[in-house]
Amino acid sequence: MLNKLFKGFIFILILGLIAEVISHVSIEILWFNSIGHLSTFLKRFFWQLGLFVFTTGISLWFLLKNLQLAHQLRWREIPPSVSPTHRRFKKKKIRQDLNVPQSKSMALGTLLVLVFSGGLLLSIILIYYTQVTIDAWTPDFTLPYIAPPLPSPFKIQSFPLIIQQITENSWKIGIIILCLFFLFYKVDYFLQASAVLLSLILGMAIAGNWTRILPWLNQTSFQQREPQFGHDISFYVFRLPIWQLIDFWLGGLFFFGILMVSLTYLLSAKSVSQGKFPGFSRSQLRHLYTLGGILMLLLAFRHWLARYELLYSARGVVYGASYTDVHIALPVNTLLTFLGLGIAIWLLAKAITGEGRKKWLMPNPKSKFSQLPFSPIPIYLYITIFVGGSILAELTQYLIVQPNELARERPYIERNIEFTRKAFNLDHIDIKTLEASGTLTLQDLQKNQAIIDNIRLWDSRPLLQSNRQLQQIRLYYKFPDADYDRYTIKVNDQSPKTTKYQVLIAARELEYKEVPQEAQTWVNEHLVYTHGYGFTLSPVNFVGEGGLPYYFVKDIGTVNKEGNLETSSEQVRVSIPIRQPRIYYGELTNTYIITNTLIEELDFPSGEGNAYNVYDGSGGIKIGSWLKRLIAAQYFKDPQMLVTQNFTPNTRLLLRRNINRRIRKIAPFLRYDRDPYLVAARGINSSEKTPDNYLFWMVDAYTVSSKYPYSDPGERNFNYIRNSVKIVIDAYNGDVYFYVVDDQDPIIQTWQKIFPNLFKSFAEMPSTLKSHIRYPSDLFSTQSERLLTYHMQDPQVFYNREDQWRIPQEIYGTEQQAVEPYYLIRSFNEQSAEFVLAHFYTPRSRNNLIAALFARSDDQNYGKLLLYQLPKQKLIYGSEQIEALINQDPVISQQISLWNRKGSQVIQGNLLVIPIEDSLLYVEPIYLEAEKNSLPTLTRVVVVYENNIVMAETLEKALEAIFATNPTTDETIVRPVN
Repeated sequence: MLNKLFKGFIFILILGLIAEVISHVSIEILWFNSIGHLSTFLKRFFWQLGLFVFTTGISLWFLLKNLQLAHQLRWREIPPSVSPTHRRFKKKKIRQDLNVPQSKSMALGTLLVLVFSGGLLLSIILIYYTQVTIDAWTPDFTLPYIAPPLPSPFKIQSFPLIIQQITENSWKIGIIILCLFFLFYKVDYFLQASAVLLSLILGMAIAGNWTRILPWLNQTSFQQREPQFGHDISFYVFRLPIWQLIDFWLGGLFFFGILMVSLTYLLSAKSVSQGKFPGFSRSQLRHLYTLGGILMLLLAFRHWLARYELLYSARGVVYGASYTDVHIALPVNTLLTFLGLGIAIWLLAKAITGEGRKKWLMPNPKSKFSQLPFSPIPIYLYITIFVGGSILAELTQYLIVQPNELARERPYIERNIEFTRKAFNLDHIDIKTLEASGTLTLQDLQKNQAIIDNIRLWDSRPLLQSNRQLQQIRLYYKFPDADYDRYTIKVNDQSPKTTKYQVLIAARELEYKEVPQEAQTWVNEHLVYTHGYGFTLSPVNFVGEGGLPYYFVKDIGTVNKEGNLETSSEQVRVSIPIRQPRIYYGELTNTYIITNTLIEELDFPSGEGNAYNVYDGSGGIKIGSWLKRLIAAQYFKDPQMLVTQNFTPNTRLLLRRNINRRIRKIAPFLRYDRDPYLVAARGINSSEKTPDNYLFWMVDAYTVSSKYPYSDPGERNFNYIRNSVKIVIDAYNGDVYFYVVDDQDPIIQTWQKIFPNLFKSFAEMPSTLKSHIRYPSDLFSTQSERLLTYHMQDPQVFYNREDQWRIPQEIYGTEQQAVEPYYLIRSFNEQSAEFVLAHFYTPRSRNNLIAALFARSDDQNYGKLLLYQLPKQKLIYGSEQIEALINQDPVISQQISLWNRKGSQVIQGNLLVIPIEDSLLYVEPIYLEAEKNSLPTLTRVVVVYENNIVMAETLEKALEAIFATNPTTDETIVRPVN
């Protein structure tokens, strides 16, 4: 009866697993087909399936064949012991007798220790490889990079760390206890089940790393060679990870195999219950010699790979192979490679010939090791070289390198500088000089009016707080972020002239979790609350009534047409597309929804009630048929899909609406910027004469690698990066487009070979969207951080850190923080004003400015980096110095203290350094907010130029106080800099 119940349970489990696989694959096919990327999914799916079948098949064949052989050769019963006299006079006959023990027998205590240790290792290997596989197949979609890290092979050296991780999880300890129980209770069944399980796990692990195997098969040359071994960089980026992946697979497989075979022999003939293991027979030893030889071949291969891994060493003064690595570690690893190869050949020769120990390997028959089935001398030699090499490396570093470090390490410092700069694209920075002459005049300001009109007074944080008070409209609407961009607005209806404005744009998304609890029903979640509505657009330089933000676009109004967004002028309405404000795909759209049903969708609040709408877009999967409903119900574990009466033949299922999850599901091999931003522009497929206006999300994507030789990653997990792809997501239809903006990057060239239908050329991007691309802040921050050290190209200056830079600090609110890169409008060499990203630097030991890095974003200049070096012989105030001048001024600090009374607080905004002509202008907004129901208002603007500090109600009054001949100084504080 129990047997039938068990078989029934297994049958139901298998049926459930089949249903799960069918529903998952079906939904994937339908979803990828709906977004036009079915070929991408199918290629990936069949490669994953092929890798799984190949790896699992090879692993299963190897393990089961060895188990079968061990089962044939194991002791059926304890053989009679052979007396020393009989052994001495019948030595030849015994050597030929395969059923006579050829090694020393073991007492019960020794046997139990060996079996317990082998079982423990076996279970730990299963747990370790299971965890690696789970990590490969359960990505965290909130991370910038979801491709699994290169799995590390199981090593004895990492055993303590693995044990620590296991002890922190009680369920893992329970699995180990269960494995040990079944090992002693049903050894044959347990080992067979373990072999099948490990084979499946290894197959899944290799299949989960398809993002390394496909690039290896389609690799592109970097056209640059690494100087130590002479290989092209592509060898390290594409091929080396494959060899390491093979090491991961075969290392676990071979080690697991020899453990299983050993346990089979040790537990044969009821040795535990008999209290004695008679020893290994000649056939058993030959089997173990074969597996040991194979394992030593793999160990030799691992030492050969370790030679290349020295290029990522952190031992020396810089990242990459150092003097000690090249002169000590490299020869030692080469020697260990050949020694391991020699030991492997020796063991395999013993397996083939069946010969025992040689007298020259163990001349003393009275040695305590004389009863071992093999001579330990080669193993002693291996351990001696391995340990001695480590000691010799440390002594070399301490006694030879450190006393004359610069001379010894100079070639390797040069390599580190060269390759780090290339890997982070720092070798294409144009270097210029900014004198900061301080000769700015009123005429200069008038000539650069476009820059003045776009000096940022509104930061994203106070603007979002204001939006949540003024523009949220309903609790279920949220503004997750506000992003900087630039829009061109017509000056008037009669003139074609336009003006560029830097703005903050914020999407009004729907957050279902904020719907009242009593209204959170299945119908509301999936059929009614389906989309957000519209956005706000605020110029960063304008201030509305009462110090509040000024909006070009706001509200859900009824002036022109119910549901239209309100605009500040007709020119804004003509210049900025707002005809399709519905947001079905965004950053907060985490639920799946079902549209085109008998239930109308909530569109927007209207007066005392709500307006409703029916989705007419092309997004989603049609699930009108019963079969598709059944598949979807199984996939989501949602039986409501089968019983609801609200579906029609045109009903659509919209899933993966969160844009971050959406793009990562399509291309998990890219690294993504943390800041998607909304763009209002003409549709991608629209004509110029009759455009359809939509909202789009733009996301920057990067190709990265951690295998670029000598390149210092700093605190990051990659040491090569390129902003190769711009992604556009239709906020209404969910269509996703991948545009290649850096076609010189070998990694993206490789992915283009793999998925030719996934990527589009940058030339195919509509001009309406091209005008909104921007240099990404994540990449710029990475390059800025690397430039702190790697602007120094002279090895001696680099070694001494004579010109080390740092990121300046500022006070935001009441807290001190590092100055972040910021967007601004500025011009270069009399050219028109451009949208750029800027970051300033100070020397490591001082607070004055020393340099500024700019990244250009407009037109043909996109991606160009300019480094302006400031004169070292002249004091140019840095952010900390300006903040100190502002806060220690008795008049200004008194005014701030007066506002900072109970019930309200002053927020000092971002301190911006604005380059105009050949001078620098410092601007800091001052906000005032209540402690409760915070609604920040722009209260004052502080401007610092040369020897003057001015705090005024507006930026115009502050500039007037500094530069005008007869300024109006009412309520404007003008203070000299001492």
